Amino acid sequence: MIEPVADAGVHHRFLNGLRVAADRPALWLGAREQYAYRELHDTALRWAGTLTRRLGGRPGRVAVLAGKNRTGYAGVLAALYSGASAVPLHVRWPAGQIAQMLRAAEVEAVIADPDGLAAVRECAPELPVLCPDLPRDAGPVAGLMREEPGDALAEPAGVAPDDLAYVLFTSGSTGRPKGVPLTHANFRHYFDVVDARYDFGVGDAFAQTVELNFDCAIFDLFCAWGAGSCVHPVPPTAYLDLPGFVRERRITVWFSTPSAIALVRRTGGLAPGSMPGLRWSFFAGEALKCADAADWHRAADHGVIENLYGPTELTITVSAHRWSAQVSGELAVNGIVPIGALHEGLRARMLDEDGEENQEGGELCVSGPQLTQGYLNAEDDAGRFFVADGVRWYRTGDRVVRTADQFGYVGRLDSQVQIKGLRVELAEVDDAARSCPGVSDAVAVARPADDSLELVVFYTGEPVAPAAFVRHLRPLLPGGALPREFRHLVEFPLNSNRKIDRKELSGRARIRPESREPGLVPDHA
Repeated sequence: MIEPVADAGVHHRFLNGLRVAADRPALWLGAREQYAYRELHDTALRWAGTLTRRLGGRPGRVAVLAGKNRTGYAGVLAALYSGASAVPLHVRWPAGQIAQMLRAAEVEAVIADPDGLAAVRECAPELPVLCPDLPRDAGPVAGLMREEPGDALAEPAGVAPDDLAYVLFTSGSTGRPKGVPLTHANFRHYFDVVDARYDFGVGDAFAQTVELNFDCAIFDLFCAWGAGSCVHPVPPTAYLDLPGFVRERRITVWFSTPSAIALVRRTGGLAPGSMPGLRWSFFAGEALKCADAADWHRAADHGVIENLYGPTELTITVSAHRWSAQVSGELAVNGIVPIGALHEGLRARMLDEDGEENQEGGELCVSGPQLTQGYLNAEDDAGRFFVADGVRWYRTGDRVVRTADQFGYVGRLDSQVQIKGLRVELAEVDDAARSCPGVSDAVAVARPADDSLELVVFYTGEPVAPAAFVRHLRPLLPGGALPREFRHLVEFPLNSNRKIDRKELSGRARIRPESREPGLVPDHA
């Protein structure tokens, strides 16, 4: 394991990689598009210098509006090198959403690829934009920053521990976005934990599956770069033969949402021993099912699987559970892998429905050095942060139970619904539906019905007759929790972070096809 350079800034992890692997690849994009540490470093220094010159000094917040390409990766590094906080945004979000985020973060400049440039010109034409991939002969573009000879900084700007490193937004493509500012000190504690727990080194290759605006991407980039490893963004086509991609690129570290497991299974990539080169496999962002972890472990049979948990407000992840076919299954709740124990230096408390502390289970609240100072908009803080015993806490909105020295995951507070006075855990319905023969995965959602709610189950796998579904579930669920409808899908819709899009499913559930007898006709849409 490489001994990291001690410094306050997140970007000094890249400098550590530069120190030990200057001429080795830091980023591998296409079949032949590779960028060595030295090249990526020089590029980031030039772009950081252009920002500094154009803005007349050190910038405050710089948005990166680009895909998973050279501009996106070097842009994040350049924003940090300039001393600014990086604000990565998804280039395919609606223009109105992007405009909200740019305003909320008080962005001073943008680093963009051509698609990002078009989006900025539509929603925030007043902002200066550095678009390195725009040809010189493209003609005049209002607000465009151009690289000039001599722009490059001699070295990255110095930062203090309490300076902001990132501003991340918690919403996807719908809803009012909440900006989460995270400091270099927040990340320093996080990566100290990571460095002590894992043995990443120069020989590793990291698969990078999520978009750069998703906080889990920070794990990929700065774990890899801190160790002198190479980052390999995973193109959509790679899922057609993921074992082939893993073998060709010699991938040793995988990190994705659990939804990726179902995709790889459908394409035949989970055959026993099909990915022996994976040393570490990490899953986060949504609940990891024991069945999925077991299938992945059979394919990556020489490696270790960890289920990671953590809200953006607490800097990427706050806990980890190492998968064991024996232990994990015994500690699982509703077939969900435990989320493990909190990182060293963090504290937990659980609150019951009345807000009183409960040692056995309840809403998980966390405090410690990874906690954000609060949302960009102070109005968003209400109901999320509180002070107890002189300590500031964050309410995660997730319900857990204490199992041995770890936490078992029960579900979101908003996944508990009341149906005609009966309290129903949607996670329990999901687990029961998944046990039906022929069903691969299932998600239950609630929709309005008269003066109450009713459940709709969306599922993948083989089509199952609704009557057979009801017969299977009747002994497993109380009568009021029996779903009213079952809809078969070839695959679940995913949001921009590759999580199952429950909002989309809830919207579909509210649309009632004509001449449908409740609960008796499946939906193959």
